[in-house]
Amino acid sequence: MKIIAIVQARLGSTRLPNKVMKPVGADMPMIKLLLSRLIKSKKIDQVILATSDESTNQPLVDYVRKLGYIVYQGSENDVLDRYYKASLEYNPDVIVRITGDCPLVDPEVVDSVIEVYRSMDVDYVSNTNPPTYPDGLDVEVFSTSSLKIAWKEAKLRSEREHVTLYIRESGKFKISNVVNNKNYSDERWTVDEPEDYELIQSIFSHFAPRIDFSWREVLKFSKEQPIIFSVNRHLVRNDGLKMGTGQKLWKRAKKVIPGGNMLLSKRPEMFLPDKWPAYYSKAKGCRVWDLDNNEFIDMSIMGVGTNILGYSRSEVDKAVKNVINNSNMSTFNCPEEVYLAEKLIEIHPWADMVKLARSGGEANAISIRIARAASGKDKVAICGYHGWHDWYLSTNLGDDSSLDGHLLPGLDPKGVPRSLKDTVFSFSYNNFSELESLVKKHNIGVIKMEVQRNKPPENGFLEKVRKLATEKGIILIFDECTSGFRETFGGLHKIYGVDPDMAIFGKALGNGYAITAIIGRREIMEAAQSTFISSTFWTERIGPVAALKTLDIMQREKSWEKITKTGLKIKETWQQLADSHAIDISINGLPSLASFTINSKYASIYKTFITQEMLNQGYLSSNSVYVSTAHTEEVLNGYFSILDQLFALIKECEDGGDVNILLNGEVCHSGFGRLN
Repeated sequence: MKIIAIVQARLGSTRLPNKVMKPVGADMPMIKLLLSRLIKSKKIDQVILATSDESTNQPLVDYVRKLGYIVYQGSENDVLDRYYKASLEYNPDVIVRITGDCPLVDPEVVDSVIEVYRSMDVDYVSNTNPPTYPDGLDVEVFSTSSLKIAWKEAKLRSEREHVTLYIRESGKFKISNVVNNKNYSDERWTVDEPEDYELIQSIFSHFAPRIDFSWREVLKFSKEQPIIFSVNRHLVRNDGLKMGTGQKLWKRAKKVIPGGNMLLSKRPEMFLPDKWPAYYSKAKGCRVWDLDNNEFIDMSIMGVGTNILGYSRSEVDKAVKNVINNSNMSTFNCPEEVYLAEKLIEIHPWADMVKLARSGGEANAISIRIARAASGKDKVAICGYHGWHDWYLSTNLGDDSSLDGHLLPGLDPKGVPRSLKDTVFSFSYNNFSELESLVKKHNIGVIKMEVQRNKPPENGFLEKVRKLATEKGIILIFDECTSGFRETFGGLHKIYGVDPDMAIFGKALGNGYAITAIIGRREIMEAAQSTFISSTFWTERIGPVAALKTLDIMQREKSWEKITKTGLKIKETWQQLADSHAIDISINGLPSLASFTINSKYASIYKTFITQEMLNQGYLSSNSVYVSTAHTEEVLNGYFSILDQLFALIKECEDGGDVNILLNGEVCHSGFGRLN
């Protein structure tokens, strides 16, 4: 009976990159320690390393070959295929599976599992089902014929990624398990996380220069020095099997990026804690693929509202690729910034001049700087969400609840100079008397507001604001970063026939490429030259080119009409489904930026439940939809069909059913209270 051991290892670990080549003990790579221990087995005839054919693994391949071991390179993701093909050339009867994250592999344990396999009429034996040995001493032994059957029959992605999953769970094979006389499965000696690596270093340092110590000696050491072994106690055994690549990467991200990512509204905790895929590999239309190549239909925030024309619109991307081919930067200016400025003025005849930037917060801060310079006054009245800069957050210096209805309830303005107190004041949408009172009480130089929030303006609200600003010599700025190009070709203010002095556009302007614009009357915009406003990358070419092509497509297809029609259909169907199940909901926002809330004390649970179940069905969804032209009737029908079923279950809970059984994890976090 020929027995070979195949060690599965690569350098592209999501949670701990290059881990198998990390030095342990006397600067010896972890893979060498593992192989040096494994080769001591008395029952294994040959040891093979099976790694991926990705070029990133070449250092591992070269190193292991220099050590004298055979190396097979195969599929990166189809590990079952890699394993099977690694075995073909050597015609083994039996295969021992060892993973590269187990440097403490013990030849005694390996041989004991092999012996059990040889003594029984079975296809598969392990010491992990259930585990009683420390995590990191995992051994699986199975027949080559079983592996071949699994290789032929396994279809699921998980079955191809995890070598023995089909053998263990299909019910087609005779399996057994080796049990230790005492359960030590709570001991964690594997290496998946930085804390694991720290422990392994401590263990090998303790026994140095020996590397052939037994697992029982390590166990004794753990009893003598429990503090050393506590470093990774919080980690869960085989947690990685339950996590997608994106979820693993999110754990890494939180260690090196404050909060885990750059944008609160994209954090997994805002959708489905510990379950959200978190990262994408590609996107097209309204479809997104995660790092494991799972495909989802985006019925959620569509790039936080940036992609009205859908993801990766070919015409826009082609224009950008042409820019890349001809260089995105130069000592000269890009001509497209002139063309874009002219186009925006053509769309908004009341405006005379344009200044470009790359992000909404940036554009908001620029507009305030220009407006203050033009008015000669410091104080600003605001309504809505206008970014993160000091000028805006200073609203909460006087009253830390001032922005509760505009951004994040209880937002703490830490880091904002106290000297900015009483320079910015908030007022509620549709509350003209509140604004009027601010203007009377303070020397307001600028009014900055979103054109529409949860509901349309009432009783000539916008007209009154315009008249007040004109009478008092106040500069009126409309923030259309979110609302622009959604119900009209240009700003939402065009629908109401009220022109501001300045307006800001972002998000949809470049269909996913970074570009924002500040437009305004000449006498105001010229004030930009009396102050200092500058950035190197405001001169780059991709943003303006993407914007010009985006505007061209929007105008040709009348995209605002399409997404408004779709959004109205979504709002209408939400209400119909809610009524059919007697669920009380509130629907808010522009049609193309619609959201609903289930009016219940369990609203957050229901929101999370919808996300959870929609994800299982291949949809990215919560309680809001940012509509794109890629959202076809077919897409909507599939979405509504699932939502109908979920509303039925929610109704059962509202009628006294157990709400606690709905979720498989935590409730989504709240806090981004953005009102559209």
